[in-house]
Order: sequence, then structure tokens, then C-alpha cells
Amino acid sequence: MIFEPKWKSLMANTVGPIFTPAQCQDIINIGHQQKAEKAKVGHKDKAGGKHDTKMRITTISWIPFKVMPDMYKIVEGSMQQANRNHFGYEGMTLTEPAQFTEYPKGGFYDWHMDGDVNCHYEPPVRKISMTILLSPQNEFEGGDLEFMSEGNKPPQLMQGQAIFFNSLIRHRVAKVKKGVRQSLVMWFGGPPFK
Repeated sequence: MIFEPKWKSLMANTVGPIFTPAQCQDIINIGHQQKAEKAKVGHKDKAGGKHDTKMRITTISWIPFKVMPDMYKIVEGSMQQANRNHFGYEGMTLTEPAQFTEYPKGGFYDWHMDGDVNCHYEPPVRKISMTILLSPQNEFEGGDLEFMSEGNKPPQLMQGQAIFFNSLIRHRVAKVKKGVRQSLVMWFGGPPFK
């Protein structure tokens, strides 16, 4: 598998898809079979109790490891190669189930980081995040994955293509203007930063 480095190895995307359109559809089908929930952001609004929908509007479900072991094996192998070639973190492993996400028209996720800069979490610490576009690119408009980094040029992912990036990079999914954007999101962790 070949990776295309971006922005001094803060991110790398696969040159081509790691999943075929049929495999992407299988992941979408399995994602739909899991319990769906409205995505929540870590803080609650000032009124108390309700999560702030100004940060994120999307539906998510979690794909258990045992349901799609081959999918997990392919993604973890790709992450290990990206880590060897671009990131260089020690002891990296898949630590959390995959998140299937659906962004309907008007759906988005505002600027955020997947990692904790204060390292309040117990090991393993999130260091690498990954997104795979599951929808065909021509089935939705908007919904670009954007990074608050040098150049801020969003990658134009193909269906089945993966991008791996440092979990401390601020990023967002811009508002979907038409159709539905479906993706698979995973995080990989390792020992605390030294």
C-alpha cells in the first residue's frame, strides 16, 4: 500500500481506496444494523442536561470488533504502515470500536481535536485518527473533511480511501449541502507522549 504524505507527516492518505465500493456498502449495511444515536460532543449547553447541537449534527453507530474482523484487520494493517512511514509512534494499536457516521443534508462537525492535549486520559493515548469515505463522492455535496493546518486544503477522498492524521490536529466536517455523507472513523493509541 502506498501513502501520500501531507504537511510534514501530520497526515497521510492512501493513494487509492483500501475498500471496494461493494465492501464500503457492506460496512454501511453493518453500520445501519447497529443501534444508531445522535452524536454528542463532550460538553453540555448552559441550560444543563442537553448536549450542544451547535458543534455537531450527525448520526453514529458503533461496529463491534467481532462483527467485521476482516475490516478491522485491513484498517489496522494500513495504520501500522502509515505509522511506520510517517508518524513513528511506538506501541500503536487499535483501541476503540469503529464509528460509522452519517451526515445528512445540513449535518456537520465543527472544529475539534480527537486527542487530549493535556493527556488526561489513561493510556493508551489517542495519537492517530482515521477517516474512510464510504459514500460515492457524487452522492453528496459539501461535507468536506478540513484541517486547520498549513494550507488548509481539504483532501478530496475517493470512496473507500483512507486518511490517517495526528489526533491533535484541529479538523472539521463542513456542512453537507446535498445528499448524505457516510464515513468510517477510527482512533489508534499508544503509550503517553514523552
